[in-house]
Parts: sequence; C-alpha cells; structure tokens
Amino acid sequence: MNYFLHLLNGGAGNLAAYLAAHVLLCLLPAFFIAGAMAALIPKASITRWLGRNTPAHVSYPAAAAAGSLLAVCSCTIVPLFAGIYRKGAGIGPAITFLFFAPAGNIMALAYTGGILGAEFAVARFVLCLLFGMGIGLLMAMLFWRDDANHDAQTDTLFADKASVGSAATGLLLAMVALLIAGTLKLWPLTATLATVSLPLGWAEAWQETLFHWVPFDAAKGEEGVSFQGSVLIALLLLIAATAWKGLENIIEGANRWTWVTLGLAATTLLVAALRLTPQGGVLHVAMTGRFLAVGLCLWAVWHYAKRLDVDARQAWLWEAWRFVKQIFGLLVVGVFIVGMIRQVIQPEWIQNLAGRNDLAANAVAVVFGVFMYFPTLVEVPVAKMFLDLGMHPGPLLAYLMADPELSLQSILMVIAVIGRKKTFAYVGMVALFSMAAGLLYGSWVDGMSWTQLVLGLSVFIAVLAALLGGLHRRQKNAQTLT
Repeated sequence: MNYFLHLLNGGAGNLAAYLAAHVLLCLLPAFFIAGAMAALIPKASITRWLGRNTPAHVSYPAAAAAGSLLAVCSCTIVPLFAGIYRKGAGIGPAITFLFFAPAGNIMALAYTGGILGAEFAVARFVLCLLFGMGIGLLMAMLFWRDDANHDAQTDTLFADKASVGSAATGLLLAMVALLIAGTLKLWPLTATLATVSLPLGWAEAWQETLFHWVPFDAAKGEEGVSFQGSVLIALLLLIAATAWKGLENIIEGANRWTWVTLGLAATTLLVAALRLTPQGGVLHVAMTGRFLAVGLCLWAVWHYAKRLDVDARQAWLWEAWRFVKQIFGLLVVGVFIVGMIRQVIQPEWIQNLAGRNDLAANAVAVVFGVFMYFPTLVEVPVAKMFLDLGMHPGPLLAYLMADPELSLQSILMVIAVIGRKKTFAYVGMVALFSMAAGLLYGSWVDGMSWTQLVLGLSVFIAVLAALLGGLHRRQKNAQTLT
C-alpha cells in the first residue's frame, strides 16, 4: 500500500511540476495558434506547401523548415500539428513537421553542439532530417486512402475560405512571436532588468513546504514545484474554471466570462515571464527581458484580434477551445502516468544496459526516451550526464532522436488527432528509425569508414527517392480516377 501511495505521489508531483513549468508559456500559445490555423487560414494556404498533392520535393522540405524554427517539446508541437493537419496538410508532410520540430529545431541543435560537440549536432540534424522525411513518406504511402478522404473532408469544411486577411496574418505572427519569446533561453530574454523585494516572509516557507510535498530528482527529469509554480497552477485552475463558462458557447457570442478567461490567460503569461525567488525572508520579483517581450507580443495579439470581424474572432476562440478539450485531458493523464513510471525506472539501469552499440542497447535508449520524458532542451544535459557515466554515443543519439518526439503524453495526444492506427504506425517508425540512427552513428564512432557511411546513407536516400516516385505515381493515378 505504501509503495502504491509512493507511485501516486510521483504521478501527482510530476503533473504539478509539468503544469507549473511547461503548460503556460509553451502550450497555451500553441493552442491559440492551432485555433487560428483552423479558423483563419484558408485550406489553399496550407495545401500550397504541405498538401497531399503538393510535389513531395516541395512539401517535405517545407515541413522540416517550418519545424526548424520552433524550439518546442513533443507536447507543444501536437496542437500545431493538429492545426495544420485539420486545415488540409497531407499526413506525410504533417508527420515530418511533427517529428522534426522537437529534435531538429535550431535551438536544440545549437544546444546539442555546445554541450555534446559539433559532430553530434551534425549527426542529429542530418539523421533527423532524412529520417523525418522517410517516416512522413512511409506514412503517406501506407495511409494514402485515408489521406484522400481527409482531403475531401477539409474541402467541405473550408471551401468558403478564400484568402488570409492582414489581421489574421498579424494575429498568427504575433502568437508565434509570443511562443518564441516564452520558450527561448537566450539573452536578452533571460536578462534581469529590475528587481523589487516584497516583505513576504511566508513565501520562503511555502516553497520549502512545496519541495517537501513534491521532492524531485534531476537525474530522473523531475523538476519540483517552486513558489512561482504554485502561483501559476492556481492561475491555471482559475482559467479552467472560467473557460467552461466563457468559451464553451463562444459561437453564440462573448460574455463576461470570456473576457475574464482571456484576461487571466494574459496575466498568467506575464507572471510566468517574471522570476519570483523567495529568499532571506523576502520575495524577490525580477522583471526580465522575457516579461517585456511577452507583454509586447500580448499587445500585438490584442491589436490584431480587435481587427478581426466578430465571426472570425469567435471561430478562432472556439477552435482553440476545441483543441484544448480534445488534447489537454490526455496530456494530464499521460504526464501523471509518466510520473508514476519514473519511480520504478532507475537511470543506472540505462547506463548499465546502453554502454555498447547494439540493437538491444539502442532499443533500451528509445524506451527510456518514451517513459522518462524530459522537457525540451533538458534532454541534452541529461544526455551529457549519461555520456559521462559510460553510455555509448550510439544509443545516446537514439535517445536524443526518440525523447523529443515520443513521450507517453504526446502519444495519447496524437491518437486524439489522427487515430490509433496511424499513431501506432508513427510510433513504431520513430522507434525503428531512432534505433537505426543510433546504430549508424555508433558504428561511425567505433571506426566505420567514410566509404561505408556514405554507402549506408546513399542506400537510404535511394529508398527515399523510390518512395517519392511511388507516392508521385499513386497521386497521379488517384487524380486520374477522380
């Protein structure tokens, strides 16, 4: 019984830490961006670059390029993936976007190079790019009939939309800027501009109580709940309570609860951008560059939202709320389960099992990445720790390929978007391709010659080319039949 309570405590602690640290500046803007994609962007604007009938040599690089700009984790990318898929993107390019963005974005690669070395960063980029396109192409080949049906449904849903207005464009850009401002860990966003000390002695005692309630171990990816985190969780609960009254019937018109919800959301983002540190009997409130950037982005969002017509604004808020209802509950369940599993799995097991470059070691690294999910960019210093403790570079790369894409909570969220069959196919491909990446890079580290490396990559590129040709022929045949 005590062990079961220990597992429950681990799940609750992981959920609390996740809500405090990752939902607000990452997921909250992502849901609103996804809603805007679904409500305000014409299908033609998406399908021009990412549609199932767009030439593959255009759509797949475009999907990877879009993903490279977003420093987001496996959970944050799912609402964005859902937005472009619902709006008419082909399953292949959408999957490439889903795979490449968390692991191959500019920030992840720069951080990997800085901590693990340039060679590791180059290997991560090249293999993420090639394998991300390969997974997308395989998904398009396997599910081309479902993709055609999905394309027809989006034709029906969005046939009346013709162009993206300037207000919608400005709104989307402002929200993307908000997402970037909230996630990048770069100067001047992290710089402290001013500090105010408030005589709140109880704040330090409350933080100690939180650390006692939610103990954390950095080696397991646990983060704990700080004083600021508890404030953010309280605000998040208030948003949830008011959103049901303010957004559930938004199509019929806004009410006072709508404005309360939006006001709370903006306030919460601003509080998340501050730095609250209880110390020495006072609460230090630091205004950071991130606070100013988030405030400026929120003003831009408000400015462009006011320029939308009433119907478009209501459609945007409804679509964002629909994505929250569809995805967020599964996220909560997944994070809770991961927290329980973390109490069972010990990092030492991985170090002992993955000290060599073979199939079993790479498989263990991939499974570890799924069940021991670390926040975006945190997986890199954790990988450095494992490398220092004796983990082979091959399985280490397999872990870095799988961890950003496959967390248990993101798998549950993707199921809600594309269904079990496609999700399980995607998960299986990511696992296999990540193991292949680890084996290939590990062999290179162990002394594989340039000739063998080039030959192996050439064979894979040739397979990609064959898949491209097959997909092109299938698309032409489908168009001929219709």
